[in-house]
Formats: sequence, C-alpha cells, structure tokens
Amino acid sequence: MAATIFPVVLAGGAGTRLWPMSRQQYPKQFLGLMSDQSILQETVLRANRGFAPPILVTGSDYRFLVAEQLRQIRVQPAEIILEPVARNTAPAIAVAALIVAETDPGAVLLVMPSDHAIRDTAAFARAIETAAQAAEAGKLVTFGITPGGPKTGYGYIRQASPMAGVDGAFGIERFVEKPEAAVAEKMLAEGGWLWNSGIFAFRADRYLEELERFEPAMMAACREVVAKRERDLDFSRLDEAAFSAAPSISIDYAVMERTEDAVVVPVDMGWSDLGSWPTLWEEGDRDGNENVVVGDAIVENVNRSYVRSDGMLVAVSGVDDVIVVATKDAVLVADRGEVDRVKGLVEQMKAADRYEYKTHLEVHRPWGSYQTVDAGDRFQVKRITVKPGAKLSLQMHHHRAEHWVVVSGTALVTRGQETILLRENESTFIPLGVEHRLENPGKLTLHLIEVQSGAYLGEDDIVRFDDQYGRTGTNT
Repeated sequence: MAATIFPVVLAGGAGTRLWPMSRQQYPKQFLGLMSDQSILQETVLRANRGFAPPILVTGSDYRFLVAEQLRQIRVQPAEIILEPVARNTAPAIAVAALIVAETDPGAVLLVMPSDHAIRDTAAFARAIETAAQAAEAGKLVTFGITPGGPKTGYGYIRQASPMAGVDGAFGIERFVEKPEAAVAEKMLAEGGWLWNSGIFAFRADRYLEELERFEPAMMAACREVVAKRERDLDFSRLDEAAFSAAPSISIDYAVMERTEDAVVVPVDMGWSDLGSWPTLWEEGDRDGNENVVVGDAIVENVNRSYVRSDGMLVAVSGVDDVIVVATKDAVLVADRGEVDRVKGLVEQMKAADRYEYKTHLEVHRPWGSYQTVDAGDRFQVKRITVKPGAKLSLQMHHHRAEHWVVVSGTALVTRGQETILLRENESTFIPLGVEHRLENPGKLTLHLIEVQSGAYLGEDDIVRFDDQYGRTGTNT
C-alpha cells in the first residue's frame, strides 16, 4: 500500500525584495501577485490532490493570516505550527516530521516553500508520483527544474546516473549554490544541470534519521520542542527557548548535500520562485512592447517594463527597462537591472523607524482589518471592517477616546456596563479609560469609521481584558 503523503508548506519568509507590496507584517506569500488567490493559497491548492491535510509552518505573527487564507479556500489543515523565532528550513521541517512520525513514521512529506509559482500543474503532479516512489524506497528527493537560462540567484544540481527501480529519478553528483554568471553559462552549456527548486519529498523517519546523523544538536532541540508544544486555538505553539537552541541551517546544508541517499527528479513545470520584480516581469503577460501592466496604470512609449498600481493611477512615459510599483502609501521606481538594491532601501526605512517597511495602511487582524484614512496632531481617523460573527477584544485605552460611526452593517457595542446595538448612520462615543468592545452580530461585513482623539494614539495603548483569539500584549 502506498504511503500517505503529507504536504508541508513553509510560510514564514519576509520577501523584502518585493517591497512596497511585500512588507514585514504582510509578506509576499499572502499577496495575489499572479492571480486573485495568494501565492500561499495557490501552493496549498496544488497539493490538494487526495493527500493528507496540509501542515503549515509559519511565524507567530502570521498565524491569523494563514488561518484566514486557508479558510477562504476551504482547506482544513492538519497542523499550523508556529515558530517563535526563525531558524531556517531544516529545524522547521524536523518539527513537522516529528509530529507526523508520532502516528505515521513511514509517511512521505512533500515539502514546499509558500512563495513559488508553477504553471504546469500536471507536470508537477507527475513529478510528485515519481518522487513519492523514490521516497518510499528510502531516498531523500529534491525537485530539479529544467533551467530557463543562466540565472545567478538559484542553486544548481548536477544530475548523475538514473536511480535503479524508479524511472525519472536520478542520483546527484553535486550541488552548486548561486554561481557567478560566467560559471552558470558554462554549466548550462555542459548540460545535466538543474535549478534547485526547494521542493522536497522523503519519508518522515528517513529525514529524521539523516538529521540525527548530521545534526544531533538540532534533533535534540526539535525533540524537546515537539514534546513541549502547546495548543493555542487551532495552532501548535512551539517553546521559544527550546526552538532557539536549534542551529539555524537550511535543509540543503544540513542534510541534502551530505546524505548519500539524495536523488533528484527533473521536471519542466513552469516553475518560478517569484523572488523579485524582474521575475514577475518575466512571468507576467507582456504586451507588444514587452511591458507588464497591472492595475490602474497607463504607459506611453515604454518598453520592457513592469508597471503596477494597487492604489492611485500611475502614468509612465518615455522610459525603458524600469520597475514602477505603487501602493496606497508608497511608490517604487527602479531600473529593472538594479532591483536587488530594494533590500537596501528597506533597510534605510527600518533604520529611520518608518512604518512603510513593516506594514501597509490596511492592517489585517483576525477579526477583520483597519486602515488609517487621516492623522494629525491629537487625532486619527480609521476605516474598520469586522467580519460577520467576529469581535474585537474587550479593552481600554489610557490616552485616547474614540467615536464610532456605522457606515454599513450592524455593530454590537459594549461600553462600560451597557450594551448598545448600532445600525447604519448611528454612532457612539467611547470615553478615555472606559472598557469597550466592538462586535459584528450580523451576516454582513460591518464597515465603521473610527475617530480617535487624545495625547497618544499608538497601537500599543491597548489594555486587553478578554480576547477570543488568545492574543496578549498590545497590537498583535
């Protein structure tokens, strides 16, 4: 009988090279860069092929984003594992493997990053079948991509002789990490080289055996982490001290480049890691002038460029080979060949303590979202949306009062000892220091305008008394 396949999706990266759309609190895996669905949703749905429910590994800050995006595509995960700190891919996969091995040590893990695109899903499905056969035979499989050119940002795999007993799987002669352009060109001219996709398949027990052999300290830390894990609503929360003790190493360095049982399954499936704006230009639908234009944008006498607006109208004229990306609060203009410097721009914003590196104007919460409309001395105006059946925490503020006006929907407001039901065009005032809560008891989304006034309007001026999402602290 064939082994059970557990998709494991790694969804914790930050993706700063895709700023201003990808930001620290809302990174690229949660964005719809190629379609109306996010990259994470597309990744999960590609693996929704009669396999076991997926396991998601993500950072604690992204837990509600992951849960909401899975809910939107009607996928119930087996686990959402919360990393308290980032420790690279090898420990993250080890935790998932240990959890699966508790009940099914021979199960095959199909490990995927959450931030890639695959155009030919049928080719991917065939590659999974081949990889599963090799994994069941005890091999540790990586998916090798037929190269589309001498890219310097990818790792490469040198394909060796065929694996006995499994058609389509091959041994691995060696790995080369991100070669210089001249070296990459020479490798492709030789033939037999593949891009390393970061997609893997192996039995849970075999991965743990090899990790024990090469990284015993990591295995000891991960065992302690799994033993101490706690349930938090729908999440598995890992112990921070124990997980921090695990060495931060990628699966390639920890296992794949050291094991004698690594094999590669070559596949041409229209794969891209969607790691930068030039990649999105390459993957996008280009017009007759080789431009990709997305959103409310107009171009004139422009060639070989990527122009995108998720906010205001963007008009571009008389330039070639540029990247122009506009959101509601920021605009990026860059030479298409220089966008690796975007990371440096983000570092400058971080050093200057600007919010734009970290979050968008629209901030997502488990109950809905809010967006700052206007702000000034001692006042701030926000547009708030609350999902049907959702409610904010019971809270109070030391430094601000709030005035709420319902635009549409129904609001159930707790204000001190009283409860008020507000409908469209009705309002209420929350004095400074009064306990309050906002709920949506209806079946339609609640839209509300909030006007804050006071000496300090920061999101850390929140004292929570009760919260159905288990949040503590200030603005999580």
